[in-house]
Amino acid sequence: MDLPVTLGALQSESGRFRSRSVKEEIRENLIARLRTGETLFPGVQGYEETVVPQVVNALLSRHNFILLGLRGQAKTRLIRMLTGLLDEWTPYVEGSEIRDNPFEPLSKFAKDRIAQMGDDTPIAWLHRDQRYVEKLATPDVTIADMIGDIDPIKAARSGNNISDELTVHYGLLPRANRGIFAVNELPDLAGKIQVGLFNIMQEGDVQIKGYPVRLPLDVLLVFTANPEDYTARGKIVTPLKDRIGSEIRTHYPLTVDQGIQITAQEAWAEKRGGLNAPQVKVPKFIREIVENIAFLAREDKKVDKRSGVSQRLPISVLENVVSNAERRALRNSEDLAVPRVLDLYAALPAITGKIELEYEGELKGGDTVARELVRAAVGRVFTSYYDGVNLNAIVQYFDLGGALRVDASSTSADVAQQLGLIQGLLEKTRALGLTSNEPDAMRAAAGEFILEGLYAHRRVSRNEELGFVADERKQRGGGYDEDEEPQQTSSAKRRRQFN
Repeated sequence: MDLPVTLGALQSESGRFRSRSVKEEIRENLIARLRTGETLFPGVQGYEETVVPQVVNALLSRHNFILLGLRGQAKTRLIRMLTGLLDEWTPYVEGSEIRDNPFEPLSKFAKDRIAQMGDDTPIAWLHRDQRYVEKLATPDVTIADMIGDIDPIKAARSGNNISDELTVHYGLLPRANRGIFAVNELPDLAGKIQVGLFNIMQEGDVQIKGYPVRLPLDVLLVFTANPEDYTARGKIVTPLKDRIGSEIRTHYPLTVDQGIQITAQEAWAEKRGGLNAPQVKVPKFIREIVENIAFLAREDKKVDKRSGVSQRLPISVLENVVSNAERRALRNSEDLAVPRVLDLYAALPAITGKIELEYEGELKGGDTVARELVRAAVGRVFTSYYDGVNLNAIVQYFDLGGALRVDASSTSADVAQQLGLIQGLLEKTRALGLTSNEPDAMRAAAGEFILEGLYAHRRVSRNEELGFVADERKQRGGGYDEDEEPQQTSSAKRRRQFN
């Protein structure tokens, strides 16, 4: 596409390039997308009925807005995708630090240049991706970083008086003019910087080293913050909060299925490839267990809810689980890597590093809490597949003295062969959607899942020496508590220990 390179040529195509504010530009492009039914934020899942409509309302209202949410809720991803609602190309006065609108220049530089050159004023073009500026708020950010400062070197080189506007070195906000300016973790910004922000966004002026600068910037301001910082610590100055048009709450996936979709999209799991790398296939029940670890952690009293449990937890866990299965397949010269439940325990570092513990959790230790979460997640998923299914024959095998030690490094064929010795075990894998001609790796993963599920419901025991054995309380005739009773048929009873 041929773009005008002078102000005169640009003005002659006024019908093609209209002068609009950023918020009006976004609004008009958003209306066009809504009419055609295009996806507004591709890749952002789980917000279709909650967050996205509120963001759309804010943009249609031409509001500056803030996204409030715990870590790992796609806040930054969402605001970065706002550039898709800008025009593909936007003209500005060539050489302008603040990307002046040729039709409505702000800076002294642009005004002087247009006055001197008229229709011959050179025009440059910004792509939509260049119209987004993002700053992570930290306590050491200064007003010079955000707004600007007097540059004595520029004054000396240009021969201008130091009080001249041409000696100002503009900060991030003016350089975001005619675009989107995003501030992550807004409460961490010092109060005086926040004052400078609301002053320039509302009144359009600011004082730099005592020199008043009038800058009615054309910019969409978006912010992110943690709700705890935003409300409890009171770190946002009231005038700034009052000038933010919309406050939008983000959230973690509302259902396990939503979480699975997000994790599958983000995790580097099945598309690994590489020289001599085995093919990777992740069973559905493994994905469900991984996602339930995050859901259970968000419910667990031993985990700090104020800090949140990021969606990065199941993403990292799934990647670690797949890597452990891949490592086993490579050591055993197998062409197919299928994660098993034992691989979940190898992924504990991906859990402990992603959760903040309350006092009770600290007493137990992160590793213990993570193991409990894995076991509870296995139990919850097991219940969803085997609620009411008669598994007494499998339990009886262990009650009669049988034992099975599943080694994490054993080949898939060896594990499948050992599982086949337990009467009726592999037949029950049909409930997981498996057929009789499944590869050994898949059969091994499914059979082990059933045993882990029985262990999670305390119908069998497991120890380091013998592996899966009969429940110890049966051996000594100790009986069961109500929620540990092996013959329960009520799903409500079985779920009680996980809720």
